[in-house]
Amino acid sequence: MIVSGEPSGDAHAASLVGALREVAPQIQFDFFGSTGAQMRTSGVDSIVNADELAILGLWEIGRALPKFWRALGDLKAAANERKPDAVILVDWPDFNLRLARWLHRRGFRVIYYISPQLWAWRSYRSRNIERDVDLLLSILPFEKDWYAARGMTHVEYVGHPLTGEVRERYNRAEFCRRHDLDPTKPIIALLPGSRHKELVRILPPLLDAASLIAERRAEVQFVIVTAPNRKIEEAKAIAADHLGKLKDSLRIIHHDTREALAAADAAAVASGTATLEAALLGTPLVIVYKESALNWHTLGSLITTEHFGLVNLIAQRRLATELIQDQFTGETLSKELLSLLEPQRKLQMRSELAEVMKKLGEPGASMRAAQAVMRFIDRGSAKHRRD
Repeated sequence: MIVSGEPSGDAHAASLVGALREVAPQIQFDFFGSTGAQMRTSGVDSIVNADELAILGLWEIGRALPKFWRALGDLKAAANERKPDAVILVDWPDFNLRLARWLHRRGFRVIYYISPQLWAWRSYRSRNIERDVDLLLSILPFEKDWYAARGMTHVEYVGHPLTGEVRERYNRAEFCRRHDLDPTKPIIALLPGSRHKELVRILPPLLDAASLIAERRAEVQFVIVTAPNRKIEEAKAIAADHLGKLKDSLRIIHHDTREALAAADAAAVASGTATLEAALLGTPLVIVYKESALNWHTLGSLITTEHFGLVNLIAQRRLATELIQDQFTGETLSKELLSLLEPQRKLQMRSELAEVMKKLGEPGASMRAAQAVMRFIDRGSAKHRRD
């Protein structure tokens, strides 16, 4: 049984499913659980459609609670009926930690893949993981030591699944040809996130920044990159008011995230997995994020880490500028992006990103995770035979 609830987790879970089949080709796997599009394509039987649950914020969660309760109930029923040899919970902590407790109490063996970011906020939940999770597979280099300092030994660092996997399918010249851009002029990529509410809150200041940059440097081109799980019409509707100023220099694209980042001279990226993709591609970036006032007032105070962006957390310093909440305006972002277009700073940041990304370890994280899962299942099978 494998449970994911967000686009990035869906991608990592799908890679793990493929790696498990490759590691143990002699086994006929039966995968089921909570799935996104990539897991379904990988042949995971969908008990819960996670696309309907990828939401953000207290108000949205409150309105969707009946959906979450139904999803929880459906997964519990499926676990009872199909009795999996192991349950793999992928990220999505608010849902998965609740499910882990129920599973553990009923004797199911629980693996957690991609640790919740407890080192950033709500660190007290490490007690839940110690109690309810049998094996934690970590993807960030500092996490194993963080858990060890809290007395947890059932943590295995496998490396980040994006290492060695993030590459563009075609070069800048081809990207520009496909999207009617001039490869001799600067390109700035704008990535507002994968949830509808992120588009609503983050895309307008991104466009404000683009408008200000266009006034100062008319040759700069802009590419809004919509996430695979979003419809391009959503971004077009929000961008409508800015099209007058940016009509000739703005493109809105879909499904070419890595190609856009690789082609870009600089990028503004909503905090999340996409910031890591930008860093792995060597794209100078600014990390941005904006919440509703209610969510920020309620949840923002719980964040204890010094940095928001994964790139900076791995670097353990402020490598990429972070513009969060009130700091994130068109004016502040435009200044940072213009700075990144300066040749010396752009070259320096590309070099620093390449050095920091080495900390993520060697490629093959999904395979190492799959091997760890199979060792865990084999130990359980051996114990069962002895009993």
